[in-house]
Amino acid sequence: MAGVADDMPGGPLAELAQEPLPPAYRWLRSAGWGVARVFSVVALAIAWEAAARSGAFTPFMLPALSAVLERIWNDLIHGELLLNTGVTLYRALTGFLIGAVAGIVLGMAISRNAVANWFFDPIISVGFPMPKIAFLPVVILWLGVYDVSKITMIAVEAIFPVVTATIIGIRGVERELLWSARNMGAGERELLWQIALPAALPQIITGLQVALPIAIVTEMFMGGYGLGGAMNTASRFADSRGVFAGIVEIAVVGYALVKIMSLARRRLLLWHQEAVAPSTV
Repeated sequence: MAGVADDMPGGPLAELAQEPLPPAYRWLRSAGWGVARVFSVVALAIAWEAAARSGAFTPFMLPALSAVLERIWNDLIHGELLLNTGVTLYRALTGFLIGAVAGIVLGMAISRNAVANWFFDPIISVGFPMPKIAFLPVVILWLGVYDVSKITMIAVEAIFPVVTATIIGIRGVERELLWSARNMGAGERELLWQIALPAALPQIITGLQVALPIAIVTEMFMGGYGLGGAMNTASRFADSRGVFAGIVEIAVVGYALVKIMSLARRRLLLWHQEAVAPSTV
């Protein structure tokens, strides 16, 4: 009976559970979780270095991670890394923003307007599975070989997942919400901007998270200055360290952008039920 009394509300165990944890314990727990998150990356780096130095691979096939990091450091000192990263981010983010805005607007129109749905739905259905990079020669012929053509291709690649996510999100809004809003006198504009769009926001942000890596990968294939262009140049000259350095650089940039998108998602969806559960990104 004494054990039961201890577990009852107001008992000694309940009071102990309600006491705040010591700062040192909280710091150790946070540090432990931080180490756990990067453990897989550290293990991969150690395995890479060990495999490169084991003699099983030639330096051309698999250069050591230390040599690749040295190459990245030299590129950073000479300014090439900052230049290429800036060009890549400018093109990728500009094309991504254009595709995001156009995709959300087009998705809203298709989901709420019969004429827009009749005209654009077949185009989206046919264009989504097609490799849009096949239109690159035509885009270069029309717009040249500079930034305009590259940004256009990035926007075209990014728009399709955003359109699809917007359509699915708005059409998946619970009918009870729309009926209740109509009964309270809401018009079509209020239904779209105040009910349907906020309710579809989780799905739309998912589409944006899918489109962002696509924008970065598309920029890589466009050539010219940038991280992808530097990788292509290194590949043509059989510069193995340059190729692997580009892979590491793009991985770091992509991870940073994905984390920023994840933080933005948490901020925008504080009201949503998924904010209660910890994110895996």
